[in-house]
Amino acid sequence: MANILDIRRRIRSVTNTRQITKAMKMVSAAKLRRAQERALSSRPYAQMLTGVLQSLVSRAEVYDPLTGEARHPLLARRPEENVLLIVVSGDKGLAGAFNTNINKAALRFLEAKAGRNIEIEAIGRKGRDFLKRRYPAAAPGQHPAGAFLVGEQVGILNRVEFGHARDLAERVIERYANCEIDSVYLLYNEFKSVIAQRLVVDRILPIGAIGEREVAQAEELSREEMERHAAAAATAGVSLAEADTRAIDARARLFAAQVDYIYEQPAAELFRGLLPKYVAVGIFRALLESVAAEHAARMTAMDAATSNATEMIDRLTLAMNRARQAKITKEIIEIVSGAAAQ
Repeated sequence: MANILDIRRRIRSVTNTRQITKAMKMVSAAKLRRAQERALSSRPYAQMLTGVLQSLVSRAEVYDPLTGEARHPLLARRPEENVLLIVVSGDKGLAGAFNTNINKAALRFLEAKAGRNIEIEAIGRKGRDFLKRRYPAAAPGQHPAGAFLVGEQVGILNRVEFGHARDLAERVIERYANCEIDSVYLLYNEFKSVIAQRLVVDRILPIGAIGEREVAQAEELSREEMERHAAAAATAGVSLAEADTRAIDARARLFAAQVDYIYEQPAAELFRGLLPKYVAVGIFRALLESVAAEHAARMTAMDAATSNATEMIDRLTLAMNRARQAKITKEIIEIVSGAAAQ
């Protein structure tokens, strides 16, 4: 049986670990609430921009009436020979299976697109490290056939700014307009609430119908994962319900296609200028939701770690009490045996 002093030392160690995991859980819960607010605050602009673009589509001839071909390069569809995949993962660990699920989803997508030239842009250290071990690095558009890691961005998820999404969108749009790539997919965690999230792969280029997403791959949370998220949120004071956006949606509907706008510039010119912003806003929203999902995963993981530490402390305390009782019993037997021998 283990020494009592060793068991006490282990209990102190596990207790200290529990204090750390509990603090990390509360920190993640606070960051999750802020991330939800940021994602929600970006929604009105995105919805109103979508409404304006829908209005412009009805006023500008974005497709040639004779051939039916798109007049804007971002609407043009081509056979998928060269594909760009943008993978959004986390920069830090201790988030349960968050980053592992993203990496597995990326591998599934790459397997589904086997036979094509695939370029990978990694956002986040965990995804970058995983993909870097499996796919060689190369310059964009300067590599043989196969899958290659052509770009990485680490550290931008600590404080997501619209400039990050805009710069990425500009590079992607320029390459797509120059026919260097035929489609662009974005892999990230779509977040609505703690228990309403899924891992999705959206096709962001070419642009289909304005305001409608093209989901190429999706994976929902399992019931067990939802229950774990719900339990962690309940003890951290995080709401499980989705944010009430009815007021925001009502204001956004004012910018719907039926509104009779008076444009200073030609409608086609405005459409060409706003369409790149539409792509940038979509990437920005994905980054914000991925950050919120990461904090939710870390909160759940730290809640599970805290519970495991509590159970371990209980087991160690029981073992210590048994060892102490055995020691006392042994001492009593020795005293009684000594007295009987006399």
